[in-house]
Amino acid sequence: MRWVVRGELGLLGCLALLVAVLSGVVVAGPGVLERSSGDALVSRLEQEQRAVPGITHRMRFDPEVERPGEKSALGADLGRFSTVIENAAPAALRRELVRDSTRIALPGVRIGDGTTLSLSYASDAPSAADYAEGRPPRARGSVVEIAVSTRTRDALKLRLGQELRLGSGALENVDAPARVVGFFAADDGRRLWREQPLLARTARDPRGGADDVVRYAGALIAPRGVEVLQNQSRAELTVVWGMRLDLGADAARFVGEQGQRDFERLMFRYPESVQGVTCDFGMYGGMACALGSHPATEMETTTQLPDTLDEFQRQWRQASVVISFALASVTAVGLAAVVVASLLSVRRRLDVHRLQRARGASASGIALGRALWTAPAVVLGFVAGCAGASVLPGVSSSASSAYGRGLLVALCGWLLLPLLTWWAVRDRALLRDRGSGGGRRVVAEAGVVVVAAGGVLALRARGTTGGSGDDPLLAAVPVLLGLATVVVLVRLYPLPVRLVARWSARWRGAVVLIALSRAAKEAPARALALLVLVVTLAGTVFGGLVTGTLTEGRRDAAAWRVGADASFLGAGRDSETAERLARARGVRETVTVRQLRVDPMSGTDGGRYGIASLVGVDGVKLRSAAGSSSAARALIDAGISGGGGSRDIRVLADAAGASDVLTITVHGKERRLRVVGPLPDAVKSDPALGPVRDGTEGREHLLLADNRDLEAFEASEFEESALLLYGPRLDPDRLRSVVPRSAPGAGGGELRIRAEEQAEADEDGLIAAVTAAHTECTAVAVLLALLALVLELLLSAPARGSTAARLRTLGLGGRAVAGLHLLQLLPLVLAAVAGGVTLGLTLPELLGPALDLREFTGGPTAPTLRTDALFTAVPAAGALALVAAAVGVETWLGRRRGLGAVLRLGRNDD
Repeated sequence: MRWVVRGELGLLGCLALLVAVLSGVVVAGPGVLERSSGDALVSRLEQEQRAVPGITHRMRFDPEVERPGEKSALGADLGRFSTVIENAAPAALRRELVRDSTRIALPGVRIGDGTTLSLSYASDAPSAADYAEGRPPRARGSVVEIAVSTRTRDALKLRLGQELRLGSGALENVDAPARVVGFFAADDGRRLWREQPLLARTARDPRGGADDVVRYAGALIAPRGVEVLQNQSRAELTVVWGMRLDLGADAARFVGEQGQRDFERLMFRYPESVQGVTCDFGMYGGMACALGSHPATEMETTTQLPDTLDEFQRQWRQASVVISFALASVTAVGLAAVVVASLLSVRRRLDVHRLQRARGASASGIALGRALWTAPAVVLGFVAGCAGASVLPGVSSSASSAYGRGLLVALCGWLLLPLLTWWAVRDRALLRDRGSGGGRRVVAEAGVVVVAAGGVLALRARGTTGGSGDDPLLAAVPVLLGLATVVVLVRLYPLPVRLVARWSARWRGAVVLIALSRAAKEAPARALALLVLVVTLAGTVFGGLVTGTLTEGRRDAAAWRVGADASFLGAGRDSETAERLARARGVRETVTVRQLRVDPMSGTDGGRYGIASLVGVDGVKLRSAAGSSSAARALIDAGISGGGGSRDIRVLADAAGASDVLTITVHGKERRLRVVGPLPDAVKSDPALGPVRDGTEGREHLLLADNRDLEAFEASEFEESALLLYGPRLDPDRLRSVVPRSAPGAGGGELRIRAEEQAEADEDGLIAAVTAAHTECTAVAVLLALLALVLELLLSAPARGSTAARLRTLGLGGRAVAGLHLLQLLPLVLAAVAGGVTLGLTLPELLGPALDLREFTGGPTAPTLRTDALFTAVPAAGALALVAAAVGVETWLGRRRGLGAVLRLGRNDD
């Protein structure tokens, strides 16, 4: 009797543990999901603002018209405006929206040796403590004080206190004395060096001349120096205030549809508030505002934060699908474990309950007694789960709905044992393997499959509710699919097992025959074990598949955006910069890609072809630079690379036949396109076309031509042009010294470097949040699955022990008994591994539009699914290892026990 009490106490502890875990997961799930969304949003905003401030305010100002004397208040005016701009932030963002920098960049001036010196005032410049020698520039007299980096000092051979003469360059009519007052270290990762790399290091002119002559350099000046040079040149300058949005722990309030609307409303009102407090509409020479004594324009505000949040919302909507699946898998496995524990408890007390029934006790009374017996354990588990969840960051103690769901799960775990006890005492249907009820079983299994199919179809048609809200259908689909998979497996996997058993009847010995025969016969009784394994494996494989696909898909999308090792967008508008980049150190080959937006008409019937992108590229050069380019291969194979002598533009078309003629009209001029062949599908995803097609993938058609056939078009007629840069050892710093990172709304071209883009993709906080949530849920699900399997093995151990004992009486040895146990459990594990892995791999296809991974990655097409071998092989190997360990333990226990302890008369329910 003592071992029965110990066993009951152990099961009560197991039940309390399961209730604690389930309650904790259900209570903490929404809070953790919300915290993950907030952390991911903070990471995305930080990444977006790493290169440039999130919000920039620009004000153009003229030379001062009052008090043009030696004393100036520009520095004080800039500080006053900075404070006003900060205070104009909406109340909801007052603490999060802070000033990042105030900058004024002047056009280049010349110094004595012909070097072009770019002068800048920056409030985020190094402080006096960061100076290796001297001090920062100050507002003094008519001498412009400058400070340069230690690298510039060494390259230009400057010394402290040296006098220079600033002459006219891009900034005309300048002739001012300057003095070098300090040298600062520019070795840290300050964003100022990335945006204005000439402040950190010098650059040389690659177009000619001696390579050891410095042509470009940068220097810092004070606001007084800005005024001195502006008063001489009479130039209009621009001051830029950069604002940084640093959302804290409550960033999740902007996740979801309502949060996005609130954020967009704040971003819409903020520029109006800034304009209202920075401009009193006093008229100064045609300018409506004033910056101190300087006539100035109204404040112009630019920001990409609303677009960033919109993109994040779409991606988080898909991320919530993956995380919700993981949470649902944990819940399903935990509830299955509770069922197994309840069944084991019912079996252990079945003889006692039979005796109580024989003495006149009612089934309801026995069930009520079991409910009272387990109530303290359930209450303890619920309290422990809620307490554990409440200490997690992001879980609010006032979230009554989450605690209500936790209570509901605890009640389910509490009621399972009384219900199973009542059912077992009533007719023992759950503990007896009967042959009757086959029709009801078929109806139940068909119902499960139909409900699962309906849930998948409904989810595909409706999509997700998005945001961070609850989606019951989304949470139910993985459980329904797991049940449907178990139904199919229970029907299918006994068939090959029986075939192998019949085939093994020809062998010597009966171990294989008996083991496989019992495995096939007991398949329906092992449905719970199958469900645990299938749901756990499917969730693990699905999460690994998604995270692996997202990681590699983001890298592929980065390569699509860049097109080569680096690319310069806007090469047609800024040919001088494009030439400097082409001659930069490390650049081996260059290829120009250009795109026109055209609306072709059929040359035969006049019908519209559809809006198309006409992309031109030199096939020979592209083949030399990127041998795997499908666009280059298509042009060369079609024989149109290198241009032709006819007036027609030869193209490859994706929706027109060979020899068809199309006509286009560009700026009033009509030109003919002659289709020489079909466009291969692989060309549409060729990375070389990515820089010009990145924002126009939604166009109906694509036409590909050789660049030489497009020479009749002016550079300004092209919608976009890009210079692709190839080189195995490109130096990003050298390239950035030519084209620094620019703020939103700034003019000039855009330089994209693949190494930088892929580094940003690898650091994406959203994918990190999905991976972390999936890994944590997988770990909990695996632990619960192990517990459920151990309980399931204990539940079925008496039947296997009885069979082994009978065979030992017939002379079967210990090794044969171990083999019997292993073979009896092996089909179950193999079926679960096959079903779980297959379900996990097919889930993305089953969900269809409800899970659009392209929202995460971008790029021309949906990312290629990539299986994570670790998340696939480890759980499967773990299940096999657990079975092997269970067989070893069971064999050892069987040797210690006598046959009388196993073969009990009067028990025929095994």
